[in-house]
Amino acid sequence: MKHWGKALVGATITIVALWWVLKDADFGEIVANIRGGDMGLLVAAVFVATFGFFIRALRWKVLLSPMKADTKLRSRFAGVAIGFMGNNILPARAGEFARPYALSRMEPVSMSAAFGSIVVERFMDGVMLLAFLLVPLVTPGFPGVGALTTGLGGVILKAGVLAVIGVMVALVFMAVWPAHFVRLAEWFARFLPTRVARPLVGALESFLDSIAIMRDPKLLTLGFAWTAFFWTWHAMSFWLGMMAFGIDTGFVSAIFTEAVVGFGVALPSAPGFFGTFHASADFALSTVYGVETSQSLAFAFGYHFGGWVPITLIGLYYAWALGLTLGDVGSAEERVEDGIEEERSDTRESVGER
Repeated sequence: MKHWGKALVGATITIVALWWVLKDADFGEIVANIRGGDMGLLVAAVFVATFGFFIRALRWKVLLSPMKADTKLRSRFAGVAIGFMGNNILPARAGEFARPYALSRMEPVSMSAAFGSIVVERFMDGVMLLAFLLVPLVTPGFPGVGALTTGLGGVILKAGVLAVIGVMVALVFMAVWPAHFVRLAEWFARFLPTRVARPLVGALESFLDSIAIMRDPKLLTLGFAWTAFFWTWHAMSFWLGMMAFGIDTGFVSAIFTEAVVGFGVALPSAPGFFGTFHASADFALSTVYGVETSQSLAFAFGYHFGGWVPITLIGLYYAWALGLTLGDVGSAEERVEDGIEEERSDTRESVGER
């Protein structure tokens, strides 16, 4: 699907999600709750959320260490900021590719290695968010077990479990039996045109080298420890943001809401996760915890926009400092694909020379 197709799907989902959460809501009450919020707590929530991107940059060092152990913190933070800025203002999740592209401009790390580390990072995030989704279910007094066993909640829970398990099985298979995986990919590639199959298999081989952390128990454990720390830290920002709008349902509810939102924003959407963030937050707080819709949506709109601004501005600054235009960021997917194929070609040539 072309970028315009992805953008159209994302925009459609955003419109439907916003319509869904606002169709029965009193917009005046939502605005009143936003105006009446505790701005001090909201600023604290935004600060904690923004500092979380620094923690992401610290964790990225662990994930990159099998390929390069001494990447600079500034380079990693710049890459993280540019990536999330790209997701916030450009369609088709351009930031997911802008991040490895930006890092490869600042550090001697191949694009395939950088991209592979992000895939591992997303897997770790998924495992941790699934834990954060399930742990509140067994805590005393959890109010909405029924909401997560039937209807939309049941679908979200089952989809999250299946997605995490599917990615885990695939990554373990690729990491433990890389040669078998390549042979399997080559067998399927026979049914594709040569001009498509060759770069696809080449990119896969380069990608397999970049997930070496999956074969290192020490690094894998360290990566999960950083992931647990990051999402616990990020839950603090949700908790502060919720209290800013009078939602005092406890820290466990913030963990649960964060997890629901984490899976919700994985769906395609317009830039900035508009719609999917708000629908997910409203479901967690209103449907499961019984918070008034006007309050849950005040939190969703206030916290989301408050967190959207700083990292977007930081990312724009680092893109400017690196000499990247928004066009460069938007075309990062093609640049990463071309870079991976070039790396593969160089590898084939060096092997041929030997």
